Amino acid sequence: MNRNVSKEALVLSVKETALDNRSVCLLTKEGIEWATLFGGPKSKLRGAVSPWNSGVAYIYKNEEKKSAKITDFDVKKYHPTFRENLFKSFAAALAGEIALKSKCAGSPDLCFFLLNGFLDGMDLLGEKESRLGLLRFLWRYMDLLGVRPQVESCCRCQKEFRKINFAGNFPESALELNEGGKRFSLYSQAEASFVCADCFSSQEKGPRLSEEALFYLRLSGGQDMGQARRFKISERDFCDLKAFLYDLIESAMGIKLKTLESGKGIL
Repeated sequence: MNRNVSKEALVLSVKETALDNRSVCLLTKEGIEWATLFGGPKSKLRGAVSPWNSGVAYIYKNEEKKSAKITDFDVKKYHPTFRENLFKSFAAALAGEIALKSKCAGSPDLCFFLLNGFLDGMDLLGEKESRLGLLRFLWRYMDLLGVRPQVESCCRCQKEFRKINFAGNFPESALELNEGGKRFSLYSQAEASFVCADCFSSQEKGPRLSEEALFYLRLSGGQDMGQARRFKISERDFCDLKAFLYDLIESAMGIKLKTLESGKGIL
């Protein structure tokens, strides 16, 4: 049976095949789909079906031959800044690789919403803000994967990591005051959660995040993204969060991500 379908889609990748055709990987609300794009280099459709373009894809499917081809693509968003900024290009590739290799974390509709929101936001932001946006994307994607550690309280004593206000006042908490005045907690891989300074020993190994960094993750997992964008973190906290989240996403997926490897020094 032959049929034509149309659906909202985001182009994740485009690869050359034989006879000047292209194999296109699409992210839709139903999941990852592959389709062939026919036409030579002068085809207008080839310009529309480019990585990170999103819109409505028109696909002709032949169920008997188990084939699909793109007959038209109505672009709604182009994300032009990705071609002008190397970090944004790599960040988009990393997000796309995560979605593809995790099979949308089993929630294609939520993955579609989250990834498109990340790309749309990054297109409007500068590089510095985009770098923080990538951290927020990774943290929210961890929730889709079902492996995001809770950052509200110590996993051993259950004492709450108190909230920090936006005036820069940091109330006392179970977290230890050390290393230049910052309070740090330890991430325990065995417990897949954070441990306060009162509960972990100096012999325990693992990533350590400051109270401010933990609070940033807390905001990033909430509903009000405006709060997360307004909260300022130090360069030290940013570097600690980046290293922690890059390791955590690879550990959660059980693979090494090619984009992280090829993007060293950029991401």
